[in-house]
Amino acid sequence: MTPQIGLTGGVGMGKSAAAEILRKRGIPVIDSDDIARRVVELGMPALMEIAEAFGTTVMGADGRLNRAALAQIIFADTTQRQRLEAIIHPRVKTVWQAQHEVWRASGVKVGVTVIPLLFETGSQVHFDRVICVACTEQTQRERLRLRGWSDDQIEQRNAAQWSIGRKIEMSAGVIWSEGGLDVLEQQLARLI
Repeated sequence: MTPQIGLTGGVGMGKSAAAEILRKRGIPVIDSDDIARRVVELGMPALMEIAEAFGTTVMGADGRLNRAALAQIIFADTTQRQRLEAIIHPRVKTVWQAQHEVWRASGVKVGVTVIPLLFETGSQVHFDRVICVACTEQTQRERLRLRGWSDDQIEQRNAAQWSIGRKIEMSAGVIWSEGGLDVLEQQLARLI
């Protein structure tokens, strides 16, 4: 049976960098954020549900999702965020669970699934091991500011997730992403 590893952590804490290192090492990785973007593409049922639930203000002139407009709504109102999550999360879970089955059937030695809200969605029960990627709050803020995020946006995103301390406590291992990519790679090699 293919061991399934869940990779989680806070926004801007290095999950994507860790996933890229694992891919380069030949370990198959699926990312729930990538899946979430695919399930709301033009013509997908989830996009239509979002338009019905949130109205045309979250839709662009081209019929695609206006992510910035939707983010303003969902990160300002927990009820609205939960409404969106009820549309997106089940579809995302179906995709990564199907990928796990493919990995098992093809004899993959280990598979990694990146899920920022792994614990928040109760998904830890589907993994043999959960690893958390973490850094200091200061480093997180610096990274997110480089993405053009305001302090208010950073606060809203962090408020929508469990604290990094709580995620660390629930995880079997922690990758500390304060150092360079070489240090991150060494830690991943030890844990996976």
